[in-house]
Amino acid sequence: MHKTFFAANPKHKEVLVILKKTYPEATIALKYGNNIQLLVAVILSAQCTDKKVNEVTGDLFKKYKTAKDFTNANIKTFEQEIRSTGFYHNKARNIIAACKIIEKSFNGEVPKTMEEILTLPGVARKTANVVLGNAYGVVGGIAVDTHVKRLSQRLGFSQYDNPIKIEKDLTELFPKKYWFGLTYILIEHGRAICKAPTPLCEKCPVAKLCPTGIKRQGLNVKL
Repeated sequence: MHKTFFAANPKHKEVLVILKKTYPEATIALKYGNNIQLLVAVILSAQCTDKKVNEVTGDLFKKYKTAKDFTNANIKTFEQEIRSTGFYHNKARNIIAACKIIEKSFNGEVPKTMEEILTLPGVARKTANVVLGNAYGVVGGIAVDTHVKRLSQRLGFSQYDNPIKIEKDLTELFPKKYWFGLTYILIEHGRAICKAPTPLCEKCPVAKLCPTGIKRQGLNVKL
């Protein structure tokens, strides 16, 4: 992202209000039966679409339901079961290792704090925010995936490429009560309108409030 493209957006609250009305049912797209499966699904979703993860976990979660089930998995077999999600060697190793720690240190339950969950292999802040928010309603930040990153830049919420810096900008822009839902609203808008690589600005409900929409459509609007 070139900093010359960045334009801070003073109408960020208005943008959020409109997007909330546009996507009132925005929520996590991953399918799971319990918190362990949620954690596994989120780890699998790295560099993979939620649709593909749901295809894989449809059968996977019939076989693996608890942390102990994943701990006892044969890694070679497990790798093949998740192969189509990509980076399956690392994902398999991290999932099994994480579940071993969960079994040993957390009584088979996904940790409930940011500090604890970040000790698990394969879990960085994005995964932690998604899991804690959906599993326990614990909101300690904003999950920044590829959609949230792209839209934060295009909408003028952040100039950064680094997810941690983007998260910091977003948490400073928006009150905490909006943090959890913001991720899924931006993801929905990213899938529907603000696509990569080309956004559909002519169809966007916030185009006149967006630096990218204003620039791409040559609108005579000042933020």
